[in-house]
Amino acid sequence: MLPDFVCAARHRPPESGWPNRVMVLAAGLLLAMSSQAQTLGSALEQAWTRHPQAAVFSARESEAQARAELAAGLTPGPASVSLSNLTDRFNANGGKNEWELELAVPLWLPGQRAARGLEAGGATAQVAARRAALRLQIAGELRDAWWALALARQALDLGERRDAAARVLEADVLRRFKAGELARLDSNLAQNERLAAEGELLEVRSALRQAEQNYRLLTGEAAPALLNEETPASAQDLVATHPQLAAAQAAVRLAQARLGVAQQNRREAPELALRVVRDRGDLNAPYANMVGVKLTVPFSSGARVRQETSAAQVEAAQADAELALEQQRVELDAARARLNLDAAQQQLARAQERRALTADTLRLNEKSFALGESDLASLLRARTAAFEAEALFSRQQIARFAALSRLNQSLGALP
Repeated sequence: MLPDFVCAARHRPPESGWPNRVMVLAAGLLLAMSSQAQTLGSALEQAWTRHPQAAVFSARESEAQARAELAAGLTPGPASVSLSNLTDRFNANGGKNEWELELAVPLWLPGQRAARGLEAGGATAQVAARRAALRLQIAGELRDAWWALALARQALDLGERRDAAARVLEADVLRRFKAGELARLDSNLAQNERLAAEGELLEVRSALRQAEQNYRLLTGEAAPALLNEETPASAQDLVATHPQLAAAQAAVRLAQARLGVAQQNRREAPELALRVVRDRGDLNAPYANMVGVKLTVPFSSGARVRQETSAAQVEAAQADAELALEQQRVELDAARARLNLDAAQQQLARAQERRALTADTLRLNEKSFALGESDLASLLRARTAAFEAEALFSRQQIARFAALSRLNQSLGALP
């Protein structure tokens, strides 16, 4: 169906239902978006499987699991075995021969095993928190691409309608110009309007292709035919489950656990060994067996202890500072997102008023042009203003949906 302002060029009374039909069409489109489209949640799963950093979390989880198993072991490291032989066959060759077998096991220092367990638990929690934070980051990128695509599609729809209307108007004005009803100036104006509409249509098509490519780059698939609106998230997500805050808190706990390990590692782990010796003094002597125990206690190095403890303290202090900064940043982002959503709602209301006003002005110009009381230039200006108001209204609708998504993002809520 062609826009109603084309009817004025055909000397028919303008219908007053054009803005209403556009509103109904827009409302129907938005309802279809929310009920039939692929959801942001399913698109997030596609984007997650394609993200290069997401693929390494399985390896990081395996590393954390191995660290936990090591901390839960009876010894801080594996046992070792050594075998030695002492003989005089290369000099005196009197038959002296000695064999020694030693089985050594490292021992936990007091408090070291518990400290290692806390570190392993902190590392496991940090991997899970970083995974959730990465999913939130990908969700933010997807939300931006989602609404950029919706905006590009709205622009294409308006561009196609303007182009179609300009072509119909040009054909009607040319016909009337040839019949001597309109001046050449009107013919030139109609052709200029059609060229401007064609140029705008080329631009919005290019922008749409770019938006579709950005979406495909994130998800690996073509964009869905319809795009759905998000539902508001609860403000409790900001305090309880925000992934970025959880990641910062996990980093603090891990840094504190590493500081505890550094404080417990005053020296290398002592080693307890079981020795079995079998020897003889000469060829005529029988072999004798001996069993012994050896305890090796390494000395502590003050400089090394201070180095490791200081490095762990620096890491813990940095993690605390980053947590405080992240807490402030998240709160400010949420406050800014709420303000932006309120502003978007107010802008949408004003855009709706402007659209109604320009639509009424267009109807008056259509009647005036049909009665010969105004020229084509006035009608074109009114029509351009109506299209601009309609485009602004569509942009503000998408802007409001995008502002709601950004608020959900700032609260740490996934689609």
